[in-house]
Amino acid sequence: MNTVAIAMTGAGGAGVMTAGQMLLGAAAEAGLQGLMTRSSGPQIRGGEAAAFVTLSARPVDSPGDTIDVHIAFDWMNVERFAAELPLAESSVVIHDAKAGDVPEIIASSGARRIPVDFKAAASAISGGRPNMVGLGILSALTGIPRDSFAGAIGKALGRKGDAAVAASVGSVAIGFDLGRELGITRPIDGVGATVAAERWNISGNEAAGLGALRGGVRFCAAYPITPATEVLEWLAPNLERVGGALVQAEDELASVNMIIGGSFGGVPAVTATSGPGLALMMESIGLAVASETPIVIVDVQRGGPSTGIPTKSEQSDLNIAVYGLHGDAPHLVTAAQSIGDCLFTTQWSTYLAEVLQTAAIVLTDQSLGQSRAVIDRPADLAFVGRRKVLDPKEAETYRRYAVTADGVSAMSVPGMAGGAYVADGLEHSISGRPSTQAADHREQLDKRQRKLDDFDYGDHWATLEGDGDCAVITWGSSTGACREAIRRAGEEGLRVRLIAPRLLLPAQVDRMRAALDGVERVLVVEQSHSRQFHHYLRAFHDLPPEVTVFNQPGPLAIRPGQIHQQISTWR
Repeated sequence: MNTVAIAMTGAGGAGVMTAGQMLLGAAAEAGLQGLMTRSSGPQIRGGEAAAFVTLSARPVDSPGDTIDVHIAFDWMNVERFAAELPLAESSVVIHDAKAGDVPEIIASSGARRIPVDFKAAASAISGGRPNMVGLGILSALTGIPRDSFAGAIGKALGRKGDAAVAASVGSVAIGFDLGRELGITRPIDGVGATVAAERWNISGNEAAGLGALRGGVRFCAAYPITPATEVLEWLAPNLERVGGALVQAEDELASVNMIIGGSFGGVPAVTATSGPGLALMMESIGLAVASETPIVIVDVQRGGPSTGIPTKSEQSDLNIAVYGLHGDAPHLVTAAQSIGDCLFTTQWSTYLAEVLQTAAIVLTDQSLGQSRAVIDRPADLAFVGRRKVLDPKEAETYRRYAVTADGVSAMSVPGMAGGAYVADGLEHSISGRPSTQAADHREQLDKRQRKLDDFDYGDHWATLEGDGDCAVITWGSSTGACREAIRRAGEEGLRVRLIAPRLLLPAQVDRMRAALDGVERVLVVEQSHSRQFHHYLRAFHDLPPEVTVFNQPGPLAIRPGQIHQQISTWR
């Protein structure tokens, strides 16, 4: 089997997430690649939890269509994961023998059910843990060597001491023997293969933080919010290592205003938030646009509206990111397409914000931000933008908002002789003085729009793959599932293009027209209830006459089989 999809479920404290992370780490040590997504209820701590791990010898960009192996350490609220646990008759459910009756949603799936007494097995060793027994069973089923699990356990638990590591390694050994007795296997091709390239085990939130750092960010102000908090947790120590700083602000309004102040002082700055926080930031993002102060806002989307579903994913902040600012406020909106792409897109967005002196909103989501993947190390990129800084020799004639050919004016640093200017939210003349004159307003509106429209964004504006007269247009985290669906269609002889814009604003009208040249049929794929992306496309682009939309709201992930089914109708 090229790919194996595994689910582990249990109550809070069962160690489901820990086991999932160790499984991913062991797979990486065994030469595999993989993706771990997570799901939990609305509670902050405790309650039900699920870890979904998909492993393969090739890159994994999205969960599979069905679960091959489900390990249930208990049945606590497992029905809440019913829609997220696509079981089939070919699936195997290994469940705790003492957990009570098998829930109907599991029994009705037709999956083979195998009871195991996890607690009794774990009790055979001092400090044994049922979740580690589960990992041992998976070692026997998948062929991932026990030594790989021992390495992953050592990395994860080393700080807890030798006894904790030994107990977990011993529990894996017990589970391995149990797994061999079950008489079933789910081997993964490529186990033990030599890996030529360096690989990373990284989450989307960590990748976004690294992208900001590589882009030159040295200041972050933010307020913790699910599912973006890990961006701040990663940045806090790593900013300090490079001479930067992070401030935990009292709320999102303070956060965005702090990074505007930091950037005004000459330091590239970022904040990270989710939908509710982004809504609070809108007026101040407009201040950054009007004052032409570069800032970066990473929005890790979750289900909405209002508090919505904080722990699960949705692509429903597109409208507010594109249209949420009042007045005519041209700014940048970008969207990461994978966990690894969170690094590139955030670094590129930081570069664009700096060189264009405006606000950049980077859209990721919970399914990217809080998921982990084993990926080939991303390439080191040269995107480190530097804003146009006032030449002291030109201070005598300095006009902060002077109209230039490319729309970008020199920006002074506070304290520069002759570089003082007013930077606020009022419309202004070229000197920065407040103005209500129609001529000044139009001049500055034209300037702010022109610098974004005329900039050459290169090939990074979108991911374009394949050819043919049919195309799938998608964005963000839906890209991976679409790519896999197109791959399957290709094996059946269907030629389908993938068009996934990374730069959503300013819309690249000419480039999209070229990407659609020769396309007669389009499938638009998105994770939103109101078809926000489809309406965005209609607003900015001319689409072919035959357009089908596949959209579903969160928290359910869009799976490759759903898209492949839509493509198959084109035969």
